[in-house]
Amino acid sequence: MSDMAAEDRKTVVITGASRGIGHATATLFLERGWNIITCSRGDSPPECQRDPNWTKHIPTDLGDAGSLADFIVQAKDALGGKPLHALVNNAGVSPKAPFKERLGCLNGDIDAWREVFELNFFAGLKLARGFASPLHKGKGAIVNITSIAGHKIHPFAGSAYSISKAALSALTRELSNEFAALDVRVNAVAPGEIETEMIQPEYEALIPRIPLDRMGTTRDVATTIYYLCSDDSNYVTGSEIWVTGGQHLF
Repeated sequence: MSDMAAEDRKTVVITGASRGIGHATATLFLERGWNIITCSRGDSPPECQRDPNWTKHIPTDLGDAGSLADFIVQAKDALGGKPLHALVNNAGVSPKAPFKERLGCLNGDIDAWREVFELNFFAGLKLARGFASPLHKGKGAIVNITSIAGHKIHPFAGSAYSISKAALSALTRELSNEFAALDVRVNAVAPGEIETEMIQPEYEALIPRIPLDRMGTTRDVATTIYYLCSDDSNYVTGSEIWVTGGQHLF
């Protein structure tokens, strides 16, 4: 590839990129010629680190204010003053109470709720603020990963998780309005039942409620994220795309 082509490559920041939807998204952006800067609590998979376009992976705890702030600094250093074309806020957590119950309104410590909101909601807001300038320079896009559980009662998602995702959907709307002045588009992707490590055997019971009669793949979500970051969606902002196989219809 020529130096000019390398110079023209776009760059995306992806959080929670070591596994699941985040890793599938990182892999897809690499396949399509983007430079990527990623973070997760652990290291990126060794096989992915060999790709020269995987510019930098920064182990980060986005639920910790100091770690998040340090990630922004290191990621900007990796950008070297160049534009940022996309930010994918994928990292999230769906914790359980001590007795393996999902965190609900009647159970679990309130501080645990705060931890859920710190990662699932506030991290996305802080990262949007932190990368506002390079995103403006790149006329870029932000994609927040929400959930079907943020819009309706889900049998296996606790209230803390569901409400934090509902808040992230609302944040997407407000960010899209404010960031429009920066020429930055903001959208969300709301997955349904996706085959990841979070899926437990009991989720099989939900398949009859999915019109496409299968769980989704991480690639299904990744391609939708890519669309919202690409030039093909230049006039799309403030939207939330369902990737549920039709489950959200019921």
